[in-house]
Amino acid sequence: MARYVDRYLPFREDGKIKPIPGLKLPDADTDLSYVYKQGTTRLDKLSNMFYNNPWGGWLILAANPQFGGLEFNIPDMTLIKVPYPYENAVQRYSEQINKYKQLYG
Repeated sequence: MARYVDRYLPFREDGKIKPIPGLKLPDADTDLSYVYKQGTTRLDKLSNMFYNNPWGGWLILAANPQFGGLEFNIPDMTLIKVPYPYENAVQRYSEQINKYKQLYG
């Protein structure tokens, strides 16, 4: 099973969480596609199906920023991107955090 990743950890300071930027996950040749079906598809279930853990829904949202970070904004029968594999997607997200911190502190 893939490990749990605390995506808030890089933004924790003195017991508080700083504002988290809306970072887009860069594309990779290994990414997959999936047709989202409202009412039957849930990101935790997609995460479990593709990553073998239920905690990766935020990665799927980060790869599909056009939906504003909300699962409920994904229209029915929309082709969404699933960043794959999990560890690679987490690494790409970490690299985006590092770039953000270099630019904005």
